[in-house]
Amino acid sequence: MAEPIKAMVVDLSHWDPAQDYEKVADAGIVGCIYKATEGSGYNDPTYVDQQKAAKKAGVKWGAYHFANGEDVDQQVANFLAFAAPDPDELFCLDWEDNPSGTKMSLSQVKEWVTKVENALHRPGECVLYGGNTIKEALGDRTDPFFASRRLWLCQYASSPVIPECWDDYWLWQFTDGQVGPSPHTIAGIGPCDINSYQGTASELAAEWASGVPQPEPGPEPGMARVYLTVNTAGAVAVSVAINGEVIYGDGEG
Repeated sequence: MAEPIKAMVVDLSHWDPAQDYEKVADAGIVGCIYKATEGSGYNDPTYVDQQKAAKKAGVKWGAYHFANGEDVDQQVANFLAFAAPDPDELFCLDWEDNPSGTKMSLSQVKEWVTKVENALHRPGECVLYGGNTIKEALGDRTDPFFASRRLWLCQYASSPVIPECWDDYWLWQFTDGQVGPSPHTIAGIGPCDINSYQGTASELAAEWASGVPQPEPGPEPGMARVYLTVNTAGAVAVSVAINGEVIYGDGEG
C-alpha cells in the first residue's frame, strides 16, 4: 500500500531557487532546507537572499552541506563560516553519491556531524540525508550514533523502505520534481525536491530545528506593583496592580 504523502518541506539550491516564498507558504510548505556549502570551499551564491525571503514569508529555514571525501576539518569550517545556523534553523549533512568526486566515508560522516554539533552546542540535532548510500554503508547494522539522529530519507517510490538503523524516517524525499509520486511542483518554485512529514504542520514547526518540540512562547509578563496606603485613622490598605490594572485590594485606605 502506498504511504500517504503530506508535502510540507522543499529542499532547494541555486539550480532551482524559489521565486515567491509567499506562494510557497500558501501552498502548505512549512520549511525549506537549502544548500549552503559543498566540500571544503563551495558556497551557494543564492543562499543568503533565499534565506531572507523565506524567513520574511514565515517559512522555516534549514541549511545542508553536500559532503564529499575532502578533508573533514576544512568541510566543517566551510559550513560553519558560511551557513552559521541560528538556533531556530535546521542543519543537515547531505550524504550521497558524488558524481564529480569522492564520497564521504562512514567515519568521516561521524566526524563532520560531531564537530559541527559541538561547535554549535547542539548535540544530536544534525539531520542525516541519504538513500542508498546510508543503506549500503550501514547494511543491517544498528549504529547508535546514527539511530539517535533524525533520518531524512531519499527514496522515489510509493512507500519508503526504512534502513534497519531507524524505526522510521523524519522526512521522506519522495520526488525530485520528475521521478516519484506526485506532487512534483510547488507554487512559487515549480518542479523541485519535495518531502513528506507524517505529523501536522504545527508539530513540524515546533520540532524543526532541534527535533524536540519547543513550547509556544507565552505572553510577555506584566509589570506588577504593590501599593500600601494608610488613612488618617492608621488603617493600612494593600492593593496589587499589573500594568495599571488592580487585581487585588485588601483593607481600607
